[in-house]
Order: sequence, then C-alpha cells, then structure tokens
Amino acid sequence: MTLSGFCRNCLSRWYMEAAQEAGLDMDKEAAREIIYGMPYSEWRDKYQTEATDAQKAAFAKSHKHD
Repeated sequence: MTLSGFCRNCLSRWYMEAAQEAGLDMDKEAAREIIYGMPYSEWRDKYQTEATDAQKAAFAKSHKHD
C-alpha cells in the first residue's frame, strides 16, 4: 500500500463501483474475492499480519497532510 498509495480493498471497491455502473450486480465481498483470488476472510487468515513499526511509520509519513 505504501508504494502504490492505495490498497487491495480500495481496488476492490473501485472494481465493484465500475461493475455496478455497468449494470452488473456485485457486492463488496464478490469484488474482494476477484481482487484477492479467494474469499477475503480466507486471505486475511492466511496472509495478513500486524504491520511492523517501520511499516506503520512509512504509512503515516506517506499519508501526512500539511
């Protein structure tokens, strides 16, 4: 996320909104499954870990508003 400025959840939300604008019936979970390649809950349980202090600092720096 720090490198791109957005996360997969943002991408899945944009994907869902575009699908809905095109007249397709898609909810948040369906969009996340497409982006993550599996149900989000499964991905989270397998891969998501707590961010390190360095990662948190980099995120805070990249989202600093002056």
